[in-house]
Amino acid sequence: MLRGSCLCGAIRYEIDGELGPIVLCHCSMCRKAQGSAFAANAPVKAAAFRVVTGHGALRGYESSPGKRRYFCSVCGSPIYSRRDASPDVVRLRIGTLESKIEAKPTAHIHAASKAEWYEILDGLPQHPEFEPGR
Repeated sequence: MLRGSCLCGAIRYEIDGELGPIVLCHCSMCRKAQGSAFAANAPVKAAAFRVVTGHGALRGYESSPGKRRYFCSVCGSPIYSRRDASPDVVRLRIGTLESKIEAKPTAHIHAASKAEWYEILDGLPQHPEFEPGR
């Protein structure tokens, strides 16, 4: 069981399952949504993810056709995103996890549109767009 929450604690969630591969996304929308150089995301089976408290604080924003980003309306913490084309998956924002995990990032995606002020130095694979097979 993994647990997480937003910054203010209004939203708390649990995951009865495993995280998929953690990727660091450098697309301009993730940078803006996170306010940082990239977003750390991992896919989770939607059936394994549940909001335990704070349903009323959870808000969604359609950032592009068919993709909604969910966040806390109190503190603004991004929690996950979801695509209409993949209803069985949520893409969790790893920074909201409270449970310790051993998994490490596996790749950088959308590296072709990374912030010009950030240099990737960790040796992980860098994909110009999505990772192969997605």
